[in-house]
This record gives sequence, structure tokens and C-alpha cells, in this order.
Amino acid sequence: MATRSGTAPRTMRADARRNYQRLLTEAKAAFLAQGSDAPLEEIARRAGVGIGTLYRHFPDRTALMAAVFTGEVDALVSLAGELAGRPDPVDALAVWLRAVITHSTAYRGLGKALMATGAAGLDSCQAPLRQAGGTLLERARDVGGVRPDADIPDLLRLCHAIGLAAEADPDDPGLADRLLALAVDGLRARETS
Repeated sequence: MATRSGTAPRTMRADARRNYQRLLTEAKAAFLAQGSDAPLEEIARRAGVGIGTLYRHFPDRTALMAAVFTGEVDALVSLAGELAGRPDPVDALAVWLRAVITHSTAYRGLGKALMATGAAGLDSCQAPLRQAGGTLLERARDVGGVRPDADIPDLLRLCHAIGLAAEADPDDPGLADRLLALAVDGLRARETS
């Protein structure tokens, strides 16, 4: 039932639209506070609706997660567009990958969910990210700044893995940045002798 922008369809009754928006608001708060496996029953209760109403709008957890994350995905896509004009395409790609990691680590368990094979329902979030990141990667490749065998699905998986590592070691706030620096260094094209 969600639209690409994460808003309720206009064809809903006004009360259904309000319920939809309250569910999204409470789900986002719960996912931020408790992680992506926050109890759906609690989300429904905090939104002031029954669990059946939640499931009418979102048939499963993955659908709810996709609706919640759509706005943030839109922001990452927009950031990629802004970065495309930077003079250093490799730096632009690195800045964008860092933003993806920041998004992944904001919600405990999101990286794991995105990497899980069963998270196919999150493809509505992944497809725009692949396209936006692919544009930045292609630009970096065109100037010879990155390895020719690099692809955006692998880079997104790497970002999610870095997010998981950072999530597993919260006492090391610089871990994600260090791991990303290593990854970007490995991504750079090397001259052969």
C-alpha cells in the first residue's frame, strides 16, 4: 500500500491515512531505539491501532521496514546526485558510501536484514541505491579511479558488512571510518608495471 515516497496513497480514507502515518512514525522511532526487530505489536500499540491494522497496511515486517526507510533512501539518492558534480569522482563515491554506512548503522539489525537473502522485500529500497551508487561508481571508473571489476551490489554489501562490524563493536566509534578507508583504498585502480 505504500507509495514510493513512503506516504499513504490518496485513495485511503482520512482515518486510514492517519493510521498509516502514525504507524510509520512509531515504527521509525521503534527501529531507531530497539533495532529493526522491534516488536510489531508494540509499534501498533504506540500508534494507537490494533495489530490487524498494522498488517492491513504492511503485510509483514519487511514491508514496514521498506516504507520506513523510503525517505532515507530518497535522501541517499539525492546525495548521490549532489556528489556527481564533485571534481574527484572517487572521493564523491567514498562520501556516498559513508552515508550508506551511517544509514545502515542508525537502525540496529538493518545491515543484517539487508544482507539476508530473505530480505527480498527490501528491494524497493535497494534498487534506487544501486542505481544512484552505480552512477557514482561508473563516473569513478570512467576516470580510471577505481578497479574495473568493482560493482555496486558488492560495494553496498560491503557497506552493510562494515555497518554490522561497527554495530558489533560500539566502543570503537572510528571503526566504520577505518574500515571504509581500507575498502576505498582497495577499490582504487592500481597501475600495473
